[in-house]
Amino acid sequence: MGLDRLIEGIKRTNNPTVAGLDPKLDYIPEPIVRAAFEAHGETLEGAAAAILAYNKGLIDALCDVVPAVKPQAAYYEMYGWPGVRALSETIAYAREKGMFVITDGKRNDIGSTMEAYAAGHLGTTRVGEAETAAFGADALTVNGYLGTDGIRPLLDVCRRFDTGIFVLVKTSNPSSGELQDQPAGGQPVYRRMGSLCERWGEELPGKYGYSGVGAVVGATWPAQLGELRAALPHTFLLVPGYGAQGGGAADVAGAFDRDGLGAVINSSRGILCAWKKEGCAPEDYAGAARREALRMRDDILGAL
Repeated sequence: MGLDRLIEGIKRTNNPTVAGLDPKLDYIPEPIVRAAFEAHGETLEGAAAAILAYNKGLIDALCDVVPAVKPQAAYYEMYGWPGVRALSETIAYAREKGMFVITDGKRNDIGSTMEAYAAGHLGTTRVGEAETAAFGADALTVNGYLGTDGIRPLLDVCRRFDTGIFVLVKTSNPSSGELQDQPAGGQPVYRRMGSLCERWGEELPGKYGYSGVGAVVGATWPAQLGELRAALPHTFLLVPGYGAQGGGAADVAGAFDRDGLGAVINSSRGILCAWKKEGCAPEDYAGAARREALRMRDDILGAL
């Protein structure tokens, strides 16, 4: 249920990682940007065209060695409706290539508003007598700090469409402790949120022991990663913060269970900008991304 396809992709590729597709124009090789601007001008349409071309090249290079991609919605929304269209087309292209897609939207609301988010990102939208997938992702990151009222609509959609969610639990940013580390009923807030993930996940059981409700736990907090892995036996972990944010393979090792499952580690800038770090030709940006993805895979598997 929900995250089973992600686990199967990890097993198939022997790679517990996800590539974050968080594109900025500064990350994209100049020939791609120039071609998009020549076709559409220096407009939102031109920016979106460059992003989509860049993403497709990355997906082509990664799809047989990386099981999943995670587009961050903000990097597309900043380019208006053309950017949102590029997000939709990126999701569709990645899924065509067999990749699991996690939309990083961190949505948070209640009632009919959350029902709309759930339908748009993980289910279908009714138009007359037809139902159509608006974005069609496999999973969505969500903020659970409104409590069960904000999660219930998602569970109903996930059950119907075999999709999943990742709930913010212990985020990678330095100030996360201002709230998430504070005591609540004798335990930190992040532990309480993790317990809620276990409870919500009971409604979306999976065939590999992990439910359709995952948790976001940053690589920058290795002690909490190990703590939460032990405390949440049915909750799959999405771990941002590897690479550019400072997390390393040793930091994320505690996120995994004894079988080497239970977590997927994200890298965004490390993969997107690998061509700049290598100093290779811009035309080889996708090859550089693939080489970095394989290096990351080997680094993490080595730590395990």
